[in-house]
Amino acid sequence: MRPRTAHAARLLASAAIAAVLALSVAGCKTTGDDITGSIGKSDPPRTEAEWRQSLDLWACRYRDKPCDADIAIAYARALRATDQRAQAVAVLEPASIRNPNNMPLLGAYGRALADAGNYQQALDTLSRAHTPDQPDWRILNAQGAVLDQMGRHAEAQRIYSAALKIVPDEPSVLSNLGLSYALMKDLQHAEVTLRRAVAQPKANPKVRQNLALVIALRGRFAEAETLARADLPESEAAANVSYLRQMLSQHSEWQKNGRRPNVPLPDSGT
Repeated sequence: MRPRTAHAARLLASAAIAAVLALSVAGCKTTGDDITGSIGKSDPPRTEAEWRQSLDLWACRYRDKPCDADIAIAYARALRATDQRAQAVAVLEPASIRNPNNMPLLGAYGRALADAGNYQQALDTLSRAHTPDQPDWRILNAQGAVLDQMGRHAEAQRIYSAALKIVPDEPSVLSNLGLSYALMKDLQHAEVTLRRAVAQPKANPKVRQNLALVIALRGRFAEAETLARADLPESEAAANVSYLRQMLSQHSEWQKNGRRPNVPLPDSGT
């Protein structure tokens, strides 16, 4: 995937902030985020400025207590949100060595590895982040996304199905399952699954953008454009629409020549 196309795909398939931010050298703040020790804990979307503030806060706390697992998780989360993926891995790797049985930490480390493209290591790490007798649907969702990244779509879909047995109709799992179908060129099942995801009360804008992509791939661009513009500032909406037009062109080539279009991979989670 070319860099420009990859950037547009990230805009379409992810709500994560893509700006690369430098760590502040200012003094540590005394107010800010609560420590997020639970994998996949959901909270309201943040602006770039809010993530920058969070990053500064956790950088200071991490310097003071580099051995604290919860601080390492929160700091790495802010690094990932600001597209500093290698740095997030660097923070979580020593923390996971010091805390080999801390499952939230292993889950965060596995997701950071996936973000950095270390898929096999991510899969191995995520497998240790929960137990067969007490499976965590968030970890299952992340494992499925990593398997999709590795091209193992049938395995990924079995993992998503296992997660949905724990949390039926969870939109983040349904969204990843829908994208997995799209990666296998099964656009009909992809659309049905993503519509089911969008219908859930907890569905976020990212789920609707994924549905827009699949609808565009099926050739219904006007409907896809309406979905792509929803919930976004005009600049991002325009980028999404531009990407959808490119995807529609690639879809036509795919149908004519058997050439597979580029489809963003499922999300490995927050």
